[in-house]
Amino acid sequence: MAKKSGRGLSSSAGLVTYYDADNRKAVHIGPKTVLIVAAAVGVAIYLLNLFF
Repeated sequence: MAKKSGRGLSSSAGLVTYYDADNRKAVHIGPKTVLIVAAAVGVAIYLLNLFF
């Protein structure tokens, strides 16, 4: 049988520890802001496609 290493999943490639790290200097964007910006870009592209 294989030994259990206790480091997490080998297929996660370190992403678990990356996202668990708390970086106070990082830019934090809320999920509502992302949705509003995405909707605004979508509407702008639709209107530009409609008029041009």
